[in-house]
Amino acid sequence: MTIAIGTAAALIAWRERPEPGAVPLVVLLAGQCWWSAFLIFDLEAATLGAKVFWANLRWIGVVTIPVGWALFSLEYTGRDRYVRPRYVVLLSLVPLLTVVFALTGNPLLYTDSTLVVEDGLSLLDRSPGPWFWVITAYTYLLGLLGSVPLLGLIWNDSLPFRGQSAALLVGIMAPWASNVLFLMDAVPLPGLDPTPVAFSISGVAYLGALTRFRLFGMSPSPNPRARRLLFERMPDGAIVTDGHDHIVDSNETGAALLGTEPRCALGRPLREVVPDESLVPTDGSVSEQRLFRSPHDDRLYDVTATRITDIHDRTIGHVITFHDVSEHVRQQQRHEVLNRVFRHNIRTETNVISSYADLLADEESQGVADEITASASRIDELATKARETIELFEQGREPADPVSLASLLDDGIATVRERYPAARIERERDLDDIYVAIVLEPVFENLIENGVEHNAGSEPSVRIEVEPDGDWVRVRIADDGPGIDDYERSPLERGTETPLEHGSGLGLWLAKWGAELAGGSVTFGANEPSGSVVTVEVPVLTPSGASGHRSTERPSDDQ
Repeated sequence: MTIAIGTAAALIAWRERPEPGAVPLVVLLAGQCWWSAFLIFDLEAATLGAKVFWANLRWIGVVTIPVGWALFSLEYTGRDRYVRPRYVVLLSLVPLLTVVFALTGNPLLYTDSTLVVEDGLSLLDRSPGPWFWVITAYTYLLGLLGSVPLLGLIWNDSLPFRGQSAALLVGIMAPWASNVLFLMDAVPLPGLDPTPVAFSISGVAYLGALTRFRLFGMSPSPNPRARRLLFERMPDGAIVTDGHDHIVDSNETGAALLGTEPRCALGRPLREVVPDESLVPTDGSVSEQRLFRSPHDDRLYDVTATRITDIHDRTIGHVITFHDVSEHVRQQQRHEVLNRVFRHNIRTETNVISSYADLLADEESQGVADEITASASRIDELATKARETIELFEQGREPADPVSLASLLDDGIATVRERYPAARIERERDLDDIYVAIVLEPVFENLIENGVEHNAGSEPSVRIEVEPDGDWVRVRIADDGPGIDDYERSPLERGTETPLEHGSGLGLWLAKWGAELAGGSVTFGANEPSGSVVTVEVPVLTPSGASGHRSTERPSDDQ
């Protein structure tokens, strides 16, 4: 029975042998079958010499089991760097010596062998030598070391991993416990080792792990290597220090920006590798973010030190990360320059143009002067939109700050009414519990203004409707003007412009980009009998200080 169950489990494992841990598991199961088979031969033998012969051969299976268990555990849990040939040879030295001692009858393993009769059964009674206790301790040591990685998976969030680990641990614990009872002479027949009988329990446990819990269909082996790869290949530099600020680990990026290599930095004090004392964490606390310019690549880095703590919340080291912000700083400088140009220089130049046009104008050229002034005004307006767009992107870098939708719409309406007093702008009331991203402020203002500005009527009209839909809200801004031309709408819907197809300004693009930064979208439609309808659909946010979580999954059209 034990041999049949073990053989079935070994065959299933053999079919999965490309998977990590499959071959060592086959070795383990083969060792159990070998031990069980030669125990039968031992019990069937009638003479002392025959029993000793089969008992000595049985040691091949006995020493194979702990080696197979340890290698299986290492491979299966992703620690296969320890399953290289040199480590396997080192792991097998003690078992190989044991087999040699057994096959040669060396008294280091057994000092004496005799026949005893227990309840009519002829059994082999052997007196263990010093090496017997060496191999016994070694066997249990390998069993313990192989169990430790699997114990860690018992608390894993993945139910299959917990089931696999529990079944595997039952598989090793059953024969382990029975062998301990045998060594303590706590079994009914002192000369009969019941361990092979317990192999039937472990065989069933291994079969359950292979079939019920998909032992090789869902494996945790990639996890340790994935974490290591993530650390080594992450674009940010990272170094790990111990509690005494000595470098214990580093990725390639981190070592390069410090002007060294990982193997050269390991074991050295952080102060020796990084002369900048401000980067060294103090008092065991999390260091604040600070800027650091590497003297080796002349790039600017945002440095953060994060505590590593033990279970008692004591600081045992730090992870220091270096995030390259050189490009961000350069872009910020460019934005500041562009913002200054759009805010001051262009406005100054357009005012100068308008002033000279007025000075040079006479009765015949007044119309031309007015055109020049209007063109200068449009240039100034375009510069204003460009500045708002730059500020929008800068604001979009920060976390979304919830603000009342009603206040955003009211502010936009007030601004537009100040510029166009004749405009009739209406909106729905009772919007106080709806909060959206503050980045939408210029979006609504530009869409309301667009609906008024391009309307040639004496009383341009804009109506704002709000439709909450669960965790999303739709804001429709409808006007009665001429509508949005196809040449303006097509680039927006396509998401890009071409030399032949492009819009005439930035207002609608600003609305589209702002809605996207808020996690939503903008769609354009026609209003009946005339005009356009622009719909802004964005997620509803939880106001600051309130608990709860808002979904960002967009509702379907049929909801």
